[in-house]
Amino acid sequence: MIKKIPSFIDLHVHFRDPGFNQKETILTGLKSAYFGGFGAVCTMPNTNPVCDNPKIAEYMINKAKSTGLEVELHPVSAITKNLDSDILVNFDEMKNAGAIAFSNDGLPVLNKDVLTKALKTGEIIMSHLENETTEAKWQIEILDEVTNMAKRGECNFPRLHFCHISKKETIELIKLAKQKGLNLTAETAPHYFTFTKENLDNTGRFKMNPPLGSKEDKSAVIKAVIEGTIDIISTDHAPHTNEEKLKPYTASPNGITGLETAFSLSYQTFGLDLALEKMAYAPRKLLNINPKREITVDLDEKWTVKGENFNSKCKITPYQDMELKGKILC
Repeated sequence: MIKKIPSFIDLHVHFRDPGFNQKETILTGLKSAYFGGFGAVCTMPNTNPVCDNPKIAEYMINKAKSTGLEVELHPVSAITKNLDSDILVNFDEMKNAGAIAFSNDGLPVLNKDVLTKALKTGEIIMSHLENETTEAKWQIEILDEVTNMAKRGECNFPRLHFCHISKKETIELIKLAKQKGLNLTAETAPHYFTFTKENLDNTGRFKMNPPLGSKEDKSAVIKAVIEGTIDIISTDHAPHTNEEKLKPYTASPNGITGLETAFSLSYQTFGLDLALEKMAYAPRKLLNINPKREITVDLDEKWTVKGENFNSKCKITPYQDMELKGKILC
């Protein structure tokens, strides 16, 4: 069945530009997003230079526009200068330059006072939980504290978003926080509801952070998506060079490509309605953006993943030779 549907929004991509163009560029990243059915992407700030000032945000936006591709690029600003300090960026300045949210990416804010200050701004704070469950626990406690401050009129109401959720224990914490009424959203990525640690081999093609979990973790992620504890499916598209990803597992960097397989993996796991909710409607609601692009999909077509045909610079994928259902026709 061929169907027209809204394009998707990916809250969580790494386009490596500026600074690491051998891994990806804004052009190759946007091509990958376009053929994956996305109408907008949010780029993480771990570039070189870091996206912690208006010049870098404007560079990324202008470069995306120059490609002519029908995919919006929305930079995510660093929370702190250079990602490795306790000095907050100028939130108003970065927002005026086009930043849609704030995150310290894989160098998460571990200073509780700094996270408190960031949450008090009322902007979307995207937390990369590297030590996932431990960090989630204390960050939810701070979210609760700042929410109470906001109720007393002392600051703006906080908005906290957890990236790439993968563990059963973390999901339980998120569920309790939501039951308490805290303004917390969460995303997962297709690899966490497709694979487990039993799929690992001796190369880096399955290496990401957080690492793949147990069968119980995978089941918990699927249940959380269905029940609504996890709001959004993002890709955490994080390309590296082919040579880097083919190194032994322990020597390979964290991160896999995901833009061109995300819809099919989500659709065949959850069905069309839920895939659209998690990839199109919920991201629009959270970010308050509405890319106009419509896409055409063949819901019945089966296709085989061939990384060598990806538009991303990184051709190494854990999905190599998998047969998937649901094909983006653009």
